[in-house]
Amino acid sequence: MGQVDGFMKFNREMPKTRDPKERLKDYKEIYPSLDQHHVNQQSARCMDCGVPFCHSGCPLGNNIPDFNEAVYAGNWEEAIQILSSTNNFPEFTGRICPAPCEASCVLSINNKPVTIEYIEKSIAETAFERGYIKPQPPKVRTGKRVAVVGSGPAGLAAAAQLNKAGHWVTVFERSDRIGGLLRYGIPDFKLEKKVLDRRLKLMEQEGIIFRVNSHVGVNVSAQFLQDEFDAIVMCGGASAPRDLPIPGRNFSGVHFAMDFLTQQNKRVAGDRIFSGDITATGKNVLVIGGGDTGSDCVGTSNRQGAKSVTQIELLAKPPVSRNADTNPWPTWPMILNTSSSHEEGVERKWAILTKEFVGDHMNRLTGLKVVDIEWSVLENGKTGFKEIEGSERTILCELALLAIGFVGAEKGGLVSELELALDERGNIQTHDYMTSKKGVFAAGDIRRGQSLVVWAISEGRETAKAVDTWLMGESHLESKDESLGTVARS
Repeated sequence: MGQVDGFMKFNREMPKTRDPKERLKDYKEIYPSLDQHHVNQQSARCMDCGVPFCHSGCPLGNNIPDFNEAVYAGNWEEAIQILSSTNNFPEFTGRICPAPCEASCVLSINNKPVTIEYIEKSIAETAFERGYIKPQPPKVRTGKRVAVVGSGPAGLAAAAQLNKAGHWVTVFERSDRIGGLLRYGIPDFKLEKKVLDRRLKLMEQEGIIFRVNSHVGVNVSAQFLQDEFDAIVMCGGASAPRDLPIPGRNFSGVHFAMDFLTQQNKRVAGDRIFSGDITATGKNVLVIGGGDTGSDCVGTSNRQGAKSVTQIELLAKPPVSRNADTNPWPTWPMILNTSSSHEEGVERKWAILTKEFVGDHMNRLTGLKVVDIEWSVLENGKTGFKEIEGSERTILCELALLAIGFVGAEKGGLVSELELALDERGNIQTHDYMTSKKGVFAAGDIRRGQSLVVWAISEGRETAKAVDTWLMGESHLESKDESLGTVARS
């Protein structure tokens, strides 16, 4: 380990962010340039535990103590080699992952965890700056051709791994640019698109082909993919949004969060929105849903110049710290999360039940009727809620954004054309990542349901190994289980 007493000498310190008043004027990332001395100090806090729970907390199985030690020693090239062995895109996860590894850090039993995500980003950016990350096309090609449908984190990870195995990979994306969720679902103030484009350029140099405006099942047929490719990997995401079917839902001013976020990402990219413009400028904005997508809507609304921003959540307000009895380490901490967007200005409310959207004679949204609720354990032993009498009221708003999750894959297009079997949650059913159709695989949210970017990358990697094995009879691509086994033996 780097420094035996580092966790006792140094406190957890995140890098300073740009002033909220200043960063609201643009869509650039909120953190300034890296301070390598600061990163070195933070890496010294890693205790190199006998049983590193951070590994099991990370869906990718990143070898965290090893790259922390390399950073502490100033061996940045070794650090990126260790990190890249399990993670294709550390520059993405180092920015937008909620860091389940940190929740599992042994230091967090009675202290604050190591700043693993920040260190990961620092490794990636230092490696790019010093030229350690460069195109690595495969030396031998197998002659096999694989189509990857969807260019989000799962699709890109699957493509990168399959290309590494020597297969010819073509990625089909229905939008006008590559990136999927990374491109149009994540605001630039969290992930500037130049970071994404930098990686895509490398992947193209390694031999991966990207085809945009290619909506498989619409203007690209399933039959074409079956005729032209030896295997198909579906990575379309869980893109069907959950709706809120209450009275007044059809009023003008009620929109899905992803439609709102996608439009703004297009504007930042220089595109013009010619119809169906959704903006928060000068409006009272109500964000329904307390998760990360809701937080992104808050930050975007404030940057657009909203008159006010309110965020409501059905669940009760979480505690500010763990309850050791009901939420012990190393489980995910069910505590209050305050994001950088919240710091920029928002009124947050919990335990709120939506009742009815209210509008004017022009069919325009003017407010939302809500009622406070109280959560408790019901007579049947299940947790439920009851409305609090006399708490009914109307929250004024001209824009309501539904950030309440997704219900699975879109059922049309390729899913219907190939007649793929679905599970009880509406996701594509698989066995060892292969769907009910021979030679057709699925990865990411389209298979497991709405989840984290880091899980999508893990899914893409694991599916690539399954595809490689199916095509070649064996695979030398590393899996997460093998990675964890290597760590356990080291």
